[in-house]
Amino acid sequence: MGVIGAIQLYLFLGLSLVGVALEVWALVHAVRTPVRSFEAADKRTKTFWVAVLAVAVAVGFLGIPPPLGFSPLPVLFVLLAVVPAGIYLADVRPAVQRYSGRGGGSNRW
Repeated sequence: MGVIGAIQLYLFLGLSLVGVALEVWALVHAVRTPVRSFEAADKRTKTFWVAVLAVAVAVGFLGIPPPLGFSPLPVLFVLLAVVPAGIYLADVRPAVQRYSGRGGGSNRW
């Protein structure tokens, strides 16, 4: 493998790890958020989000390339797995956080 190939490999490895971290963060938040918060925020159900994010974590984890993973999935699946986590973190999380009793109405990051 040449220098360019090595750079591409480690760049994709880094992006994959960041993607998995975002997916895990979204899943942990969804699991810890009370069911009533999703209903009060008029978002999809907690069960829906936990299921979608669990699949995203599994796909993201299976897509980690070597030397840390074995990557049986095509790159497109790994990239698509980040989409539900991004939607959850950008739209659903702020909405349900207002009703969860954790964080109140503050804009904490």
